Amino acid sequence: MKRLHEKIAIITGAAHGMGAATARLFAREGATVIVADVHESDGRSVANELGGAASFYRLDVSIESEWEKLVAAVIARRGRIDALVNNAGVVHFSLIDQLTERDLDRVLGVNLKGPLFGMKHVGRVMKDARKGAIVNISSIDGTRGANSLSAYSASKWAVRGITRTAVLEYGPHGVRINSVHPGGIDTAMGNPLRLSGNERNEDYRLVPLQRIGEPEEVAAASLFLCSDEASYISGAELLVDGGWGSGHYHPMLPGAPT
Repeated sequence: MKRLHEKIAIITGAAHGMGAATARLFAREGATVIVADVHESDGRSVANELGGAASFYRLDVSIESEWEKLVAAVIARRGRIDALVNNAGVVHFSLIDQLTERDLDRVLGVNLKGPLFGMKHVGRVMKDARKGAIVNISSIDGTRGANSLSAYSASKWAVRGITRTAVLEYGPHGVRINSVHPGGIDTAMGNPLRLSGNERNEDYRLVPLQRIGEPEEVAAASLFLCSDEASYISGAELLVDGGWGSGHYHPMLPGAPT
């Protein structure tokens, strides 16, 4: 049996990158996938690619009323929600002394309010059903500092915090909530120059695995956490970062491959 057999899953930011990879993987594993995104054309293309196992809904994750409409529509059509992957995210590069209020609000709106509203409204449905799994996509930058990424890092650290709080609030109702922390991934965010081949790995030579990650590798982590295989896992913080979180690899020190 497929790992998400007959499950109903909402994936935000599913028009591109890690979200699209997650939508495709979940559909292959038997889920009925709700492709949620602000990018209508590309989102519909992903849903159409997946065929009858998917449908597209336009969703600005930073607007609570749109979450309310989405959840109501999915329940009316599908009857339940078994899994939610809060994947939608934006990045903004700025030194702290140059950060504008507008840019801060935009980053926090998508990266923090989005998962929070998702847990609030989807979580209510799952609490009533006394089952469900939510994955919040944070980042390796939610575990450390990064210069020029104050707004992004703040939002991803906050995702860790709301995830841990939600674990305590939703766990007694049978709902599991975990976070995934990608490192550098081959998406428009992680590879903005769209380099190919070995060139795309050049900026990741200090990562222990010495390469950029694939969107499908993050999708696999979300698949596991939403599957019944993870039925006793809640509050986990799963790094999908090639070992980056353990520190920088120093090729000149003893033990390096020759």
